Amino acid sequence: MTNYIVPALMLVIVLYGALKKVDVFGAFSDGIKEGLKVCKGIFPAILVMLTAVSMLRASGVIDIITNLAAPICNWLGIPEECLPLALLRPFTGGGALSIGSEIIKNNGPDSLTGRIAAVMLGASETSFYTIAVYSAYLGIKNTRYTLGAALSADAAAFIMSGIAVRLLM
Repeated sequence: MTNYIVPALMLVIVLYGALKKVDVFGAFSDGIKEGLKVCKGIFPAILVMLTAVSMLRASGVIDIITNLAAPICNWLGIPEECLPLALLRPFTGGGALSIGSEIIKNNGPDSLTGRIAAVMLGASETSFYTIAVYSAYLGIKNTRYTLGAALSADAAAFIMSGIAVRLLM
């Protein structure tokens, strides 16, 4: 049945447009033009974010920060293996998912570390990416308060992930 959902949805849209006497092809073309304008506006921000994340991972900065912050994480009840995930999640969803799947593969999905990693992935957001994309699209230059609030929410999500998993396990 799932193979037919998208074609059925397309058919419903075309039929609805025909009933309402809307130029469906013209509306579709206009939507594509608008989407390309949005892509053109946010592409530089996305490119900068991807480059920064690649540089952080390749330079070993993530490993250095992980080693320095391990005692604090242990005190908070967050496994050391989850720290790279917490550091990269605000920047990149794909990179964090890669680290999360690596954690789960190495420790098991039912382990404390695997469960905390899974909850961290679900409870947090790619804050830098989201702020960069929306700010670039809307032309917002000053994001310091937005960034502080988003990073505070991410920190709370990471800390509460460890606490929640320990309480519910």
